[in-house]
This record gives sequence, C-alpha cells and structure tokens, in this order.
Amino acid sequence: MTLVHLHFHRRRTGVTRHVVDVVRALAKGGAKAWGSALDDEVPRARFLGVWRVARSGGLVLHAHRNLELLVALAMRLLGRGVRVVWTRHGARRPGLWTATLARRADVRVSLSEEGARTLGLPSVVVPHGVDVAAFRPAVDRTAAWAALGVGGERGVAVVGRIRPAKGQGDAVAALARTLEGAPAWRGVLVGEARGRDRRWLAGLLALAGGRVVAVGEQRDVGAWYQGATLLVQPSHEESFSLVLAEAMASGCCVVAARLPHYSALLEEGRTGFTYPVGDTAALAGILALLLSEPARADSVGRAAVDAARTLFPLEREVAALEQVYRGAG
Repeated sequence: MTLVHLHFHRRRTGVTRHVVDVVRALAKGGAKAWGSALDDEVPRARFLGVWRVARSGGLVLHAHRNLELLVALAMRLLGRGVRVVWTRHGARRPGLWTATLARRADVRVSLSEEGARTLGLPSVVVPHGVDVAAFRPAVDRTAAWAALGVGGERGVAVVGRIRPAKGQGDAVAALARTLEGAPAWRGVLVGEARGRDRRWLAGLLALAGGRVVAVGEQRDVGAWYQGATLLVQPSHEESFSLVLAEAMASGCCVVAARLPHYSALLEEGRTGFTYPVGDTAALAGILALLLSEPARADSVGRAAVDAARTLFPLEREVAALEQVYRGAG
C-alpha cells in the first residue's frame, strides 16, 4: 500500500500542519504528500508518480478539501485499486456539493464526535494529535516573549486566520477592556487577514487603542505559543482546534469559547477556562482575573502541558490513522 496525502491549498493552515506531521511520522513506511505550501523536508509525490501507482494498484489517497477529494475520486475511477480517505475539517453541516463528494469516499474521518454528528454521514472519529517534541514549553517564557519584540513583560495571543467567524472581534473587545489596567501585558493577533477582513482588522486594532498588535501570518507559530502566557481561542465554530491543543502542549493558559467538544479537551479551572461563545463580558472577566494573577495562569499552563501529552499525542492520531488506512486498503 502506498499512502499519499493531498494538499492543494496555497496557504499554510492548521490542515497543513496536520498533513506535515502525519506524513513525517509515516515517512518510513513510504508515505508522501502531494501539493503545495509544505515543508521542504516532507517527502513529496508528483503527479506522474502518483498516477503510476494508481494504474498499478495499492494506492490510498487521503484528501482534506473538496478539490483534493474530487481529484482522488477521479483517480479512483480511472485507476486500479485506489482507495480514498477524506477528513472533514469543517464544523458546520456540509453543503450539497461537499456531501455529494463525501458519500463517495471509501472512509470518512471526523475530528470529534460533534464533527461526526454535523457531518451526518458514517465516519471514523480520529482527533488531531500534537507533536510534543515541536510544541513544548519555553525554558524561560519571559525571555521567549521578550524575543518576539512586541513589548511588555507578558503576552495574550490569539492565533489563527483573522476573520469574524474566528472570533478575534470578541477577543479584542475583551482585551480593550482589560489591558488598560494591566500595563505589563500586551495582546497580539497572529494570523493572516485577507480581502475585506483586512479592513475589519484595522477597525479592531483601532478599538484596542494600541494595546493589541497584529503580526500577520507566522511560519514559526510555536515561538508565539512559547512566549505567550495566555492563549485566547475565541472561535465561534471549530471541529477540533489544533491551536488549542498546540497551545496547551506549549504551556499556555488557554481561555476558549465554550464549543460543544471542548469539555473533552479542557478541565475547567485546572487546564484552561471557557466562556459562552460570543460573550465578551464573560471573556473580559476571566482575562481580568488572570492578568491580575499571573501565577495562576502559569499554574494552569503547566497543568495543560501534562493534559495535552495525555489527551492528544501525535502518536495516538498516527496509530488510529494507520488502522484507517489498513481498513481502506
């Protein structure tokens, strides 16, 4: 069996990290990735090589987006013995086109029980895993924050694509209310804003009055996890949230919107905090408490490291996916 992960997206996202981590872990068995925006050291496949295997048999294609799934299904139609695995990364119920393609996959993978429910089709639940060798606490968090060059002694980070559904508006509104009374702290938005979201971002930053800065997309997002004391995950919808898991593994104290499946990832008050989705007053209340008691935030961050290593190690995800591939093949 030859395994190829498809990644046709031109930008680096959480899906990119998922593909890179899984392919690296399975590289000794011949796994490769086909597409763009991947790390240089990831074993790569090219069309002709993939097509040769598709024609001879024994190929498993793992798709993550509609275009990738469409290509994989076409290669199954034209090839021999091609099997198609598809991971649903979205949180909403899929549209007609996505559902039509998804029904034709040999195996569907959901990232959480909630994701499986909204998918509305039979699927195997395989949560994301985190490479804890790559995402780990800094030896000196204060020095790690200082090295980022955004000022202050401690930081509150919001990581992810900048757009309304990701909840940065809620986070900035809460930070604008709390950072004024905490001069040692700074807020930072890490992620890309595109098109009209750039204008929206400019309005958010103006609302914050200089207390929150945006640093754009960062290739080494791990450095921001290691520097930040708090990580706010304000998304209005997520199928899993790799950001939350990576931040916990890096020792951040996570404050997250209370999405349905987060109760399985966070122990309230011990490994993180949650608030009702979109409730900026509740978020501001939690932030005010932690900004005034940084030792408590540090303690929660330390507990989060142990929880992350127990709940979502990369090895567990890879082992589960290997079973999926064997079943598909």
